[in-house]
Amino acid sequence: METIGRDGKAIEVLLVEDSPGDVRLTQEAFRDANEAIHLHVATDGVEAMSFLNQSGAYASAPRPDLILLDLNLPKMDGREVLAHIKDDNNLKTIPTVILTTSDAEADIVKSYQLQANCYLSKPVQLDDFEALVRSINDFWLTRVKLPMQREKA
Repeated sequence: METIGRDGKAIEVLLVEDSPGDVRLTQEAFRDANEAIHLHVATDGVEAMSFLNQSGAYASAPRPDLILLDLNLPKMDGREVLAHIKDDNNLKTIPTVILTTSDAEADIVKSYQLQANCYLSKPVQLDDFEALVRSINDFWLTRVKLPMQREKA
């Protein structure tokens, strides 16, 4: 086991988000929270799966240490992406945090049924959003111990 982000190793985070405003806010909040984070962005579910499977333009993409996944995405929604991640033996150990605007009980239940590691609702206020990103960094990228990530063979 190793704690990610130690020994000078970059922390690879994949943000799957189609809202340019939310992408920018997340980038800025992570930049302020932890400069060791390399935040990669996929703007739809198909692009996210290409990144995770290291296919096409993403052949040399790093394996993420953490995935932040919106539910309401074009082309392939977040529920489908989550199902693919947790069905794949190479990907299912990557912590996948649902980060979405939905507070719907059905979305929460479905996400956990699909084995999401965590479900977070995006706050509306900027200060609250920045605090949430700091808490994601503090918990998932600082305190949690994860199995050493292996590159896809």
